[in-house]
Amino acid sequence: MAMTWQQVVALATELPEVAESTWWRSPALKVGGKGFARLRSESEGGLALVCEMAEKEALLASGDPTFYTTPHYDGYPYILIDLDRIEPDQLREMLDAAWWLSAPAKLRKQRAR
Repeated sequence: MAMTWQQVVALATELPEVAESTWWRSPALKVGGKGFARLRSESEGGLALVCEMAEKEALLASGDPTFYTTPHYDGYPYILIDLDRIEPDQLREMLDAAWWLSAPAKLRKQRAR
């Protein structure tokens, strides 16, 4: 079942101080004013999500069509996700990891992992 933007927002706002916003003129999620997920309106679509470079490389190397990149994102710690293919539990875990990478230190310290 395809994930909608509303479902992505619902999962992300389970995390502390996540706000729906805009980033590069498209729907986005931010924590502490810092963007960590963006719904892409570009022709390739998908969700751009902050991640560690090692995780991005592993996801791309897996061959799973859920995860991809474009030349624009080469060399940057963002993975592109096909919302038609990702499972909600996997997306929840990835949103949590992106939150940890983006949240201010004070918020991370307040939240026991």
